[in-house]
Amino acid sequence: MLIENTTKRKLQQGEAVFGCFFRQADPTLAEFVALQGWDFLVFDGEHGSLEARDIEGLVRAAELNGVTPIARVPANEAHVILRFLDAGAHGIHIPWVNTVEGVEQAVMSAKYGPRGLRGLAGSRQGGWGSKEALADFTARANRETMVIIHIETAQAAAAVEDYASIDDVDVLFIGPTDLSHSLGHPGNPDHPDVRRVMERVAGVVTASDKTLGIFAGTPAFAEEWHERGARYFTAGFEGLVKQGMQTYLTAVRG
Repeated sequence: MLIENTTKRKLQQGEAVFGCFFRQADPTLAEFVALQGWDFLVFDGEHGSLEARDIEGLVRAAELNGVTPIARVPANEAHVILRFLDAGAHGIHIPWVNTVEGVEQAVMSAKYGPRGLRGLAGSRQGGWGSKEALADFTARANRETMVIIHIETAQAAAAVEDYASIDDVDVLFIGPTDLSHSLGHPGNPDHPDVRRVMERVAGVVTASDKTLGIFAGTPAFAEEWHERGARYFTAGFEGLVKQGMQTYLTAVRG
């Protein structure tokens, strides 16, 4: 399959997009989740046990249903990013990027030359060279592959103006839980100190050519941040299942 990033296209057209973090190495379950209408799924190798070998099957389950497969890598390291992208992901979430140099490193790792230094070989993302010439594939991959940079520490938030100036970053993504921890209020993203930093980040990003992303576990939180300019939203599979089960059990037990 040729990589065609429908989520990136929607963002370019000014739309909001919605995705779900998923960390189970089960393509059948991923296929079921994809059928629910998400724009993208983020296969989580940071807060989950997924390895590059798991990504291929999960990517197929998403692509089969027209859902963009994205992967969150465990670390901002070129060889890790390479393997997750070669397995077929159409984009990459990079956690714990705390310097401008780290942002540039992430972009360089995700892009082929002349922009980046990603290693080239026949891989699943390029159809193992069976669909198009490698020269055409590298141009397509550079165009279609999304780079999502996390802002989840006080250090990253302080540097957001510089982050927003770096070419080929698609989304600057606020991680409210980690950011609250970094700011001394773990698990409390509603604390005034945390809110103040999040709102400053939002203002900088929405004034730039980057998309503002955020983890939004509830519709109310997503609606609030959509009004603040966010257009790339994620929720968590476990959190949504928990909400559904608790709602059901509360109702049936009266």
